[in-house]
Amino acid sequence: MSTLTERTEVASGYRAGRTLPVRVELLRQLKRRRTMVMFGILAVLPFVLVAAFAIGGEPDGRGNRITLMDTATASGANFAAVNLFVSAGFLLVIPVALFCGDTVASEAGWSSLRYLLAAPVPRARLLWSKLVVGLGLSLAAMVLLPVVALAVGSAAYGWGPLQIPTGGSLATGTAAQRLLVVVAYLFVSQLVTAGLAFWLSTRTDAPLGAVGGAVGLTIVGNVLDAVTALGDWRHFLPAHWQFAWADAVQPHPEWSGMIQGTAVSVTYALILFTLAFRHFTRKDIVS
Repeated sequence: MSTLTERTEVASGYRAGRTLPVRVELLRQLKRRRTMVMFGILAVLPFVLVAAFAIGGEPDGRGNRITLMDTATASGANFAAVNLFVSAGFLLVIPVALFCGDTVASEAGWSSLRYLLAAPVPRARLLWSKLVVGLGLSLAAMVLLPVVALAVGSAAYGWGPLQIPTGGSLATGTAAQRLLVVVAYLFVSQLVTAGLAFWLSTRTDAPLGAVGGAVGLTIVGNVLDAVTALGDWRHFLPAHWQFAWADAVQPHPEWSGMIQGTAVSVTYALILFTLAFRHFTRKDIVS
């Protein structure tokens, strides 16, 4: 009785871990028009706000209540903080959903996904490369906005400390460090949107469906957070903590809100990323 031994032929020099390097995927995504358009929109926003303040005049306090917006022209640091404030609720959601939701679905839409896997690129390797690049581009978008805003604001309103609406100020060095913390928290808080977009991208061949679905569900979360009747249940919504970063730009920062927001966001994101990998490694690829 003979025993048949099954042998898998592998090309000489083939290493699964070296297929579809991150740098190759990054160059592919950087060359796409939607990437340049998204970066261009974020870079233009500070100029739009400067023009708006030039046309409308200096921002004034509403009655006895002073908000961060009212200090926008106090210094370049204040202007950068205001750009993050007006963008955090919706604008920064779009590049995250775009870069993470378009990545796999677009390959399926172009009917190139099966050819990548036939290269052969292991499915987990393909997803990992695309996820790293998607998150990297999302972070780059979030860094680009305050950097441009800081440069534009400093040129328009001068370089100086960050004036706090409730009184006091932060020295320029301290303000720069706090703005880095703000950007880091905004990135972490958007991991839920990234997870939603990436998971949907593995389930559809329509990039618009993945991107639009992630944006839509994020908006639903914001709407639910506005329903005060939900009470403490809102604490389990990522949207409830999206502006917790404001506690970082205080003379004595409060970290509890950002810690809770980070825990909620990371938990949801890990679940969604796991679902994406689990589904993609088992699905039939026909596109």
